[in-house]
Amino acid sequence: MAIENDAAAGKPAPKPSGAWVGYLLKYGLPLLISLGLCWLLFTGVDFGEMVRIIKQDCNYWWIAAALFLSIFSHVFRALRWRIQLRAIDVNPPLFVVILSIFGTYAVNLILPRLGELWRTGYIAQREKAPFDAVFGSMMADRLADTVTVLLLTVATFLFAGNSLLTYLQQDPDSYRRLLAVAASPWLWGGVALTVAVVWWLFVRYRKSAAVVRLKEFCRGLWKGFSAIATMPGKGRWLLLTVCLWGSYFFQLYLAFFSFPATAEVVGRYGVEAVMVCFIFSSISMGVPSNGGIGPWQWAIIFGLSLYSAGIPELTKNYATSFANLVMGSQTLLLILLGLFTFACIAISKRRKTAA
Repeated sequence: MAIENDAAAGKPAPKPSGAWVGYLLKYGLPLLISLGLCWLLFTGVDFGEMVRIIKQDCNYWWIAAALFLSIFSHVFRALRWRIQLRAIDVNPPLFVVILSIFGTYAVNLILPRLGELWRTGYIAQREKAPFDAVFGSMMADRLADTVTVLLLTVATFLFAGNSLLTYLQQDPDSYRRLLAVAASPWLWGGVALTVAVVWWLFVRYRKSAAVVRLKEFCRGLWKGFSAIATMPGKGRWLLLTVCLWGSYFFQLYLAFFSFPATAEVVGRYGVEAVMVCFIFSSISMGVPSNGGIGPWQWAIIFGLSLYSAGIPELTKNYATSFANLVMGSQTLLLILLGLFTFACIAISKRRKTAA
């Protein structure tokens, strides 16, 4: 009755009492994951030694080169997304799309995944375009990244699977337990049961609002992704995808030369070692966290551990120093690009208001 009276009086209905749980899972959980992983990351690490390694061993010119290439990766992403936007009759200037990409990563440092919503809203509002259409193209952009990571992961493990297998076999007990889990009928039975239950729920409650919305969302994703195959400029889109992910890879490749021990990893094991670390770090970005802080460093440290045998200098302290410096410099760059973006947007709005 109270809600009906509020509605009749023109007052907005109160939010459901459980709404805070959704906000906590969406924004609080990634922050907790980042903080927890960072705490584990620095547990047992000698800070004085880490600072000494960074000060004495790092060649910052390689870090600067990697950061410079990072800016190009954002431009390539903007060029690629612009092709998808034009396919749905949204034609923003390239500089505006570049700003939207800069802003996305800056916002994600504060609230994970909110950056994608921000760039969708920014482009939709500025170009007077339907939010749903722009959102679909953005989701197709991200889904294309997921497919790319999967393809690169398969290719990398086919190419460098022996290194991972050799590393796992260094601890025979853990290796046997891992094989036992992978071959466990309970694991695969649980997976099959989960798939069956989800399928039954979809069939049993196919007319419920939640299932209908989920189906519509999946259809929108498929529509946005399948449009890539028929849109004008798909050849350039594929080329830009190669440029985008090539830039990501070579950022890490250049950073490896900033420290003598990581440069020795490249000298001994070649591109394979960098590719393995790159794939682990790319997969880690799927973990909900603020800008990948925490999971990214863990992935790099694990990747380096596969190649640390025979390189005494490449200790956990050393790998942690490398990972933290690379992630820290990237984070600083994203903050600066974010400040540049929002300053440009503020100046543009002021000019429009004055006009």
